[in-house]
Amino acid sequence: MSEQVLIQFRADKELKEICSGIYTKMGIDLNTAFQLFMERTKDIKGFPFQVKIPENRITHSEALTAFNELREQAKDIPEMSLEEINAEINSVRAEKRKRNAILCGN
Repeated sequence: MSEQVLIQFRADKELKEICSGIYTKMGIDLNTAFQLFMERTKDIKGFPFQVKIPENRITHSEALTAFNELREQAKDIPEMSLEEINAEINSVRAEKRKRNAILCGN
C-alpha cells in the first residue's frame, strides 16, 4: 500500500451535509467519494466532468447599465425595517433547508 496523506479543505457546511447524505444513500462516505474523484481525475488526466466558461458573459458597461436600470426601478419601493429584512432572509433559508431535506430524503 502506498503512503497515505491527509488532505484538508474548507467547504460550505450545508453543501457538505447534502453531499454526505447523497453518498450515504449510495453506500459510500465522503472520503471514499473524494478518493473516487481523484482516481477518475488521474485516469482521464483532467476533471471527471465537463468544465467550461459560461457563454452568457456580459461586458462591464452592460452590467453597469443593468445595475442603473434596476436602481431606477427600485427607487419607488418603500424601505424595509431590519425586522422585515431578517424575516424575509429567515423565510428563504427555511425554504432552502426544506428543499435540501427533500433532496436528501430526510
